[in-house]
Amino acid sequence: MIHVLLAEDQHVIRGALVALLGLEPDLKIVDAVESGDAAVASALVHRPEVAVLDIDMPGRLDGLGAATELRAKLPGCRVLMLTGHGKPGHLRRALTAKVDGFLLKTAPPERLVTAIREVAAGGRVLDPELAVTAWDLADNPLTPREVDVLRLVAGGAEATEIADRLFLSSGTVRNYLTAIVAKLNARNRTDAVRIAAEAGWI
Repeated sequence: MIHVLLAEDQHVIRGALVALLGLEPDLKIVDAVESGDAAVASALVHRPEVAVLDIDMPGRLDGLGAATELRAKLPGCRVLMLTGHGKPGHLRRALTAKVDGFLLKTAPPERLVTAIREVAAGGRVLDPELAVTAWDLADNPLTPREVDVLRLVAGGAEATEIADRLFLSSGTVRNYLTAIVAKLNARNRTDAVRIAAEAGWI
């Protein structure tokens, strides 16, 4: 029996996945949660063989953050990421986090079941539709601090608020924003947010 933890923030999708996986005689859902933080906490209690994590979840930890923590705190737990889109930046982060599988939510149900079994057996799984993306991974040109700044811009923060939250001067924040726009060949900071989001860098 393969014990599976499921983390997905959309209730309808989470319920459908629980119902789908529950039909398999060799799979047992030990818990189904809606955030990365809850996934880590639950995994430490239930100790599943496989954690199936949505890449985009609210809270302190998204799916990739949860995968990284699980790798450190529960190395015996294998991780299969689910995503609604194959952004190059997300795939790079997933590979950096050393996840064991990466699957699109649009994959046929039987592919998900097979992927869980493959990952549980020690294999690695990459959605065929993402294989081409894997060949063309663009490096994120932004520094970690520039990513922090741009994430706050994406959330609607102005330069003074960003400065307060990151303990920087307003001038330093403006310098970061200028550098970000230049590095991404963006028209302005709004365009920079769009470019970085589409690449999966923020």
